[in-house]
Amino acid sequence: MTIPSAEGFLHAASCLPCTAEEERDLVVALTREAEENVKDGDLRYLVSHSWWLNWQSYVGLIKPDENDADMLPQAPSRPGEIDNSKLVSEESSSIGDEPELQRTLREGDDYALVPQEVWRKLHEWYKGGPELSRRVICSSPTSRSYIVDVYPLRLKLFDGRDSLERIIRISRKAKVSELYSLVCSLLSVEQSKIDIWDFYQKTKGKKLINLNETVEEAQLMMDQEIIIEAKADDAWCSDLGTRSNNELALIPLEPSTSSFSIAGGPAFSNGFSSGFGSSFSQDNSFSPLLRDAEDGYSFSNGTKDDIHGLSGLHNLGNTCFMNSAIQSLVHTPPLVEYFLQDYSREINTENPLGLQGELATAFGELLRKLWSAGRTSIAPRPFKTKLSRFAPQFSGYNQHDSQELLAFLLDGLHEDLNRVKKKPYIEAKDADGRPDEELAEECWNYHKARNDSIIVDKFQGQYKSTLVCPDCKKISVTFDPFMYLSLPLPSTVTRMINVTVFSGTGDALPMPYTVKVQKNGVCGDLIKSLSVMCCLQSCETLLLAEVYDHRIYRYWNPSEPLCHVKDEDKLVAYRLPVGSENLLRVEILHRVVDRYTSESMFNLSRKLIGSPLVTCIPSDSTRKADIYATVSSLLAPFVRAKVHTLDESATKLNSNGPSLDGIVLTDNGVTCEEDVSTSNVDEEAADEEVLPFQLWLTDDKANKREHIDADSNGVPGSTMRLLMDWSDREHEVYDIKYMDELSVVFKPGFMSKKNRQEAVNLFSCLDAFLKDEPLGPDDMWYCPRCTEHKQASKKLDLWRLPEILVVHLKRFSYSRFMKNKLDTFVNFPIHDLDMSRYANHSRGDQPPIYELYAVINHYGGMGGGHYSAYAKLVEEDSWYHFDDSHVSSVGEEDIRTSSAYLLFYRRVGSSSCSVSKNVAVDTDMVDSLDT
Repeated sequence: MTIPSAEGFLHAASCLPCTAEEERDLVVALTREAEENVKDGDLRYLVSHSWWLNWQSYVGLIKPDENDADMLPQAPSRPGEIDNSKLVSEESSSIGDEPELQRTLREGDDYALVPQEVWRKLHEWYKGGPELSRRVICSSPTSRSYIVDVYPLRLKLFDGRDSLERIIRISRKAKVSELYSLVCSLLSVEQSKIDIWDFYQKTKGKKLINLNETVEEAQLMMDQEIIIEAKADDAWCSDLGTRSNNELALIPLEPSTSSFSIAGGPAFSNGFSSGFGSSFSQDNSFSPLLRDAEDGYSFSNGTKDDIHGLSGLHNLGNTCFMNSAIQSLVHTPPLVEYFLQDYSREINTENPLGLQGELATAFGELLRKLWSAGRTSIAPRPFKTKLSRFAPQFSGYNQHDSQELLAFLLDGLHEDLNRVKKKPYIEAKDADGRPDEELAEECWNYHKARNDSIIVDKFQGQYKSTLVCPDCKKISVTFDPFMYLSLPLPSTVTRMINVTVFSGTGDALPMPYTVKVQKNGVCGDLIKSLSVMCCLQSCETLLLAEVYDHRIYRYWNPSEPLCHVKDEDKLVAYRLPVGSENLLRVEILHRVVDRYTSESMFNLSRKLIGSPLVTCIPSDSTRKADIYATVSSLLAPFVRAKVHTLDESATKLNSNGPSLDGIVLTDNGVTCEEDVSTSNVDEEAADEEVLPFQLWLTDDKANKREHIDADSNGVPGSTMRLLMDWSDREHEVYDIKYMDELSVVFKPGFMSKKNRQEAVNLFSCLDAFLKDEPLGPDDMWYCPRCTEHKQASKKLDLWRLPEILVVHLKRFSYSRFMKNKLDTFVNFPIHDLDMSRYANHSRGDQPPIYELYAVINHYGGMGGGHYSAYAKLVEEDSWYHFDDSHVSSVGEEDIRTSSAYLLFYRRVGSSSCSVSKNVAVDTDMVDSLDT
């Protein structure tokens, strides 16, 4: 493919900049060329996401959403200089010449990646910076997939000759041989004369001798230390003077000046970068864990004793999300009992959906080390390496969601430990009117025939899902397994919407209402609730609309999802007779202008005010007298109290105009009752000189005006739009303030803040989860009876409860427009969680009573946060706080906080009620700690 040069879009002799279209075409062509010919070592450049969006809007690559009021309707302007300053850490200047990226950046939220040639053109056109380049690396040679190494590995290099700390950066995919070459080049030494040692947390670990493995396979972590050591009997040692042995290379050094803490330090904010990737060897063996720095515990009030299960986990760089999930699982009594025994016979290495048993082996080894007596905190580097290999989304050192990791771990452990070696094919059968008990048992047996592991035994339950077609009322019942319950917080399920209701017949003044609706509902739900609040008559209906710039911006279809209605919108509803869709709709807009404004001055003086009025009339009642009579009726409630009588013509119009009460709707259309005249007004009364106000025919944006004919005003389409002039005379007669005071859908304020802090209990979350609700527009159900997709209503019921009940509180919400975290305090029981009223099917006579044994907490907001875990030692009936490497005792009364994110419950009376001290540890399953 040939890429056109800049001259193809701009003559060399011209000094004018490229047009938006020329910039767009050139960037699109260059990007396509770069993606089609990508190779290892190519460069990609980071560009501020906000600047990139502005540029895309400017050149027309993205267009404003028609539902986005924030983007109405402005022409995009040319962006200014490229500003990448927010992508760079403030400490960059102290680290080196290369700018240091913020550790919390997300692709698509904070930055975009563009090819090198695109960056050069953008920089040529807009200048700015700083320049931030990153290399493309091959993540899978077999599939030729590539990723951008946005965050290369950052290592602290110690050299015993000068006791200095140097910062080096290298790709995680680089070989250890490349690390040697980089170090030798930096220090001007020969590779044959030095060794590089893993110096994690300034403790000498293993020597890096396998030159063909990657640095990630060598378990080197972000911001960790490495140290060079002179080989014995080498001339290079003479440079050290009297220091003549290798131990001199390990002299004590000053602590690092970097503010980024690896173990136990503050965690960084949530972030994800597509630049992280990994490719690992297929060797199934684990490298042994390094020797711990010291004996004893690191929790504040403990001493070295034989208590098991109190080891912390080092933070390897934003891995608190992983540490909290691991601590919760390794303190789950059935898993502890299982992995402390010989589980090797259940490892399934043949399961194509599994991880060849490696994840289960890695987890089992880590659990055994954490439950070894007399140990300090552990660096879970082998487990992190395996995790990165099987789940690249968790590779690198950005913060992630602990719940997402937990879901992956439970699913991965299940597949690795699945006792079913060959899964049978089972065709699901229809209910055919069978009892729920029979169908549920059949579905569970089918599930167990393909899935049978310790995870299924302990963690999986079953729920009943009922779908009802909104049209034919067909009912579909299915029974499906679940691993955990994701419960919405009640305040995240509903929303408050303000709507102003107008009369379409002139019977009353506008009235505002505040309606509570389901967030994932449709506009029909809002109309239904609003109809009850405003006491709508059986012969009336509501027409829902959005007002923008004092005109009707759109009418809302009852089937449209409420998520499209934004808080800053202004909603109105018009009370109209049932069947009004068969009538001619009339919209009346209002403008402030001198009564005798000339036609040439119309567009200059046009200023819309108030809210549109909407009514309907028969399509054959469009004479001038009919129209004026209709508008006069609509304005009647707005007449000022001091105005006792209207002009004679106005009175005549009000008394003789067409009445909607005289309209009879039939199956074939609209007719009028006998003897009801649609226009009995004297033609002279409609003379323009004596009319009480001035009306014009106009378009939907009020950009033009036309005279209203006396005889007939046939309007194409189903809507007639009128423009009413408001001069001093009209303001004296009518009070327009009732039309001017429209509330937005929702205005955050004191009440909303109070609601966010209001406490709810766990049962209200369960009720919200199990409540009947309509499916979203993107999750339509195919009705076999209607033979098309329908927005059915869905109802969940818990049918079979597991021994271990994991509850996920959905505190995070994501949308196109915002990301949010809810800090609502959820009052959850620690003892005696009775699930009897939620379990439709209970095995045996024992009620489903649960006890809490672990909690994962999330502190902070969306822009930054930290995870920790509370876990209970069941045999001692005591709680501990696991905050990375720091472990401390905590009172049971302190477990309930507004930071609770995941709750772990265990059914009372289950088979393994505690972890016995006498459970023998199979030492053959644990790697030697000293090798």
